Amino acid sequence: MIRIKARAPTGRVAVLPTVWGAVAVGYKFGCPLAQQNGLGARIVTSAVFFAVGTGLIVHVRRSLLRELRLARRAANAAQNVVLRPLPPRLDGIDVAAAQLSADRGASVGGDLYEAVATEHGVRVVMGDVRGHGLAALGTVAALLGSFREAAHDEPGLDRVLRRLDRALARHLRERARAEHPANGPADLDHPVAEEFVTVLLLEIDGDGDLRVLNCGHPWPYALRGTGVEQLTGGDPLPPLGPFPLPAELEVLSCGRLHPGESLVLFTDGAEDARDAQGRFFPLPEALREAVRDHPVSPQAVLRTVFSGLLRHTVGRPTDDVAVLVLRNGRRGAGNSPGARGEDVSGSATRTRPAPTHPRPTTCH
Repeated sequence: MIRIKARAPTGRVAVLPTVWGAVAVGYKFGCPLAQQNGLGARIVTSAVFFAVGTGLIVHVRRSLLRELRLARRAANAAQNVVLRPLPPRLDGIDVAAAQLSADRGASVGGDLYEAVATEHGVRVVMGDVRGHGLAALGTVAALLGSFREAAHDEPGLDRVLRRLDRALARHLRERARAEHPANGPADLDHPVAEEFVTVLLLEIDGDGDLRVLNCGHPWPYALRGTGVEQLTGGDPLPPLGPFPLPAELEVLSCGRLHPGESLVLFTDGAEDARDAQGRFFPLPEALREAVRDHPVSPQAVLRTVFSGLLRHTVGRPTDDVAVLVLRNGRRGAGNSPGARGEDVSGSATRTRPAPTHPRPTTCH
C-alpha cells in the first residue's frame, strides 16, 4: 500500500499566522481607535480584521497548494517506478506507450503495460485493474513485478499467466487481511474479493510470429500498410481474480507481424469513451486516420489516437486509457539471408498494402 504523508508544520510555517493574530489582538486591545464607537473607527477596525482574515486565507491556500504539489510529485514518482517508461526499441521492435488517468489532475491509474526482450522473444503484458487512481496502483505493482520476473524465467506464456494469477491472488489476500476490521483471514464478503484484472499476454519471436493469451481484455488491432485489422481468437479466458484458471491453457497463434507492420494494444477505456451524445469513441477510424500516410511511427499513432480521444470526450474521459504500439522495425522476419522480408542482397522487400476496410485476423 502506498501512503502519502503530509509534512508536519514547521516553525517557519507557523510564524505568519502567529504574526497576523498578534496584529489583530494588538490592534483590538492596544489601539485607542479600536475602542471608539464612531463610524470611522468601525470602518478602520473592519478593514484591519478583513486584511488579517484575507492574509490568513491566502497563507492557508498557499500551504494547501504546496502540499498538493508534493502529493502529486510523490504520485508521479510512484507511477514512474511502477509503470516505468518503456524503451523506444526492443530487439528490433519499435515501442511507444502512453496512459491517461480518469482522475482529474492525476497521472496514476489502474491500467498496466510492460514490454521486455527475453530469450523467448519480446513479451508484452497489457492489463486493466478494476477501478483507478491510487487504490489500484498496488495491484498494478504486484502484477508488473511478477511479470518482469516470469517473462524471463518461464519458457511458455501459459506459465507466465499462472505466475500472474498467483501474484494477484496473494496480493488480494494480503490486502483483504490488512483492511479487515479484525485483521484476520480474508473475508469472502470483503470488497477486495470482487477485484479483477483483465490481462493480454503477447509474445513476438525472432521471426515475427505472434502468440497470445487473453483474459477478458480487448483484442489488439494490427496495422498492415494502410489497413486496420483486429485480432480475434474466439471467447477469451475470464479475467484474473474471480475465477481460477483452467487446467489447460492454450496459447493462441495469431499469424506473423511482418516488417513495417504494427500492433496496437489498448484498455477498454479507449473504446468505451463517450461524447456528450453518448456515442463511443471510434478507435478503428482513428487508427485508419493514423496510417493514412504510410509508413507511420508508433509515436504518431499515439498522438492521433489520444488527440481524437480528447476531442471526443472534451478532455474529460471517465475511465483510464492506456495505449501501447509495437512496430516490427526489423529488416527481415528471420535471422538468415533469404528469410521473408529480406532478399539475399539484404534489401528489404516492400510490404503489400492491406485493405483499408478492417477485417478480423483469427487466432488459432
